[in-house]
Amino acid sequence: MQLDLTPEALLAQLGYSHNEHSLDQIKKIIANTEGFGNFSQHILSFNDALAVEKGFIAMSNSEDYFKIKCDADTSADNLSAFNQRVQNWADKYKVELKKVDNKNTYYIIGQK
Repeated sequence: MQLDLTPEALLAQLGYSHNEHSLDQIKKIIANTEGFGNFSQHILSFNDALAVEKGFIAMSNSEDYFKIKCDADTSADNLSAFNQRVQNWADKYKVELKKVDNKNTYYIIGQK
């Protein structure tokens, strides 16, 4: 079964309120993310899986991309597990990521 993930549904599932600004932002992010439709159905389950390592997927305020982020107050073991989970997901779905220097954050650039 293939999910038809609308921008409105994605906003709700990622915990954002539905307003004009957030809807415009998510539409820009989707349009800017190459091949988004090819892996979009895996975003929500990945977001759920990240919660184990105190991670989550959010909309970036500075770039037109989704970001994968881990809370800063996590242990070294937790960060290692977080980074490994992110890399495994990216490899599995052939998603290109951009790591933010000196932060536990990645931007989802698009599909390779």
